[in-house]
Amino acid sequence: MTIELRDVTFRVGAETHIYETNLVLKPGGFNILLGTTLSGKTTLMRLMAGLEKPTTGEIWTKDRNVTGVAVQKRSVAMVYQAFINYPSFSVYDNIASPLKVAGLSKNAIKEKVHRFADLLKLTPMLNRLPSELSGGQQQRTALARALVKGTELVLLDEPLANLDYKLREELRDDLPKLFADTGATVVYATTEPLEALMLGGHTATLKEGRVVQFGETASIYRKPATLESAEVFSDPPINTAAIKKRGQMAYLGETVSWKLTGQLASLPDGNYKIALRPHHLLPEGQGVEVKGIVQIAEISGSDSIIRINVEDNVWVCETRGIHSYKFGEKARFVFNADHCMYFGADNKLI
Repeated sequence: MTIELRDVTFRVGAETHIYETNLVLKPGGFNILLGTTLSGKTTLMRLMAGLEKPTTGEIWTKDRNVTGVAVQKRSVAMVYQAFINYPSFSVYDNIASPLKVAGLSKNAIKEKVHRFADLLKLTPMLNRLPSELSGGQQQRTALARALVKGTELVLLDEPLANLDYKLREELRDDLPKLFADTGATVVYATTEPLEALMLGGHTATLKEGRVVQFGETASIYRKPATLESAEVFSDPPINTAAIKKRGQMAYLGETVSWKLTGQLASLPDGNYKIALRPHHLLPEGQGVEVKGIVQIAEISGSDSIIRINVEDNVWVCETRGIHSYKFGEKARFVFNADHCMYFGADNKLI
């Protein structure tokens, strides 16, 4: 089912939560809303579901204007990060509840409940109460209840955020498979760029109530249209800096420079910005050399994350292996200039 937002805004009093948005979500696949907390992801979902009405603009589904149509009259299911199940119902009855409301026969309900319980590995728990389940099992129950309805639109609002790492990894792998045969349009909200990349599909990057970019997830990651989109699609934060171009050379501050090639060499002289992903800044090797003051060094499993001050910019190095640094230490790092993304004064990718 195609979901289209036409000139949609949403305001509460004098405060704008969603600025004018035009967006057509791809039917029958994953559409990811990627942005930080308070970027507008949940508000957009509530507008799509019919839980909120746009201040201005319209929402269309399948060539039908559904602006103002109650959520009960739409083919939609929504799952929140705080899983919601009926505490006095068994897992079976939780999953079956929307089917009973729809008036299906007992045999039809039984068949559907068991099918989705099998998919979500809940069959041994069907007679248990939610309080007898782990957090992952409770979220699986909420997902099963959303799936069993067979709705054309499924909205998943950070559904894995409250689960531990292992459960998140397991469910993240399962989700695309679960929806592959349903034909449903899935909208998935997340704050994590890695999660968006793993789920694939199409992604809308959001910042402060604005959709910055929408397109194939991998394409937006590789070639963000704007610096804002690059910043949204990076965790740890992407490294940025102002540079000056003179002749065929790029200058970062007073001490760092490198030669530009190809189309970059033919750009007019002037001021530009670069962005470099943290895993492209290395603690050793050959390339453009920068020296920075270490602000913090963290070890996460077998990876190291080092924050340094480079020409008054805070940069992050994310690298494999254990690398020890002291606070305030001056350290050498390198990067390959070919990995830099270049942006003009309008913050658009060159």
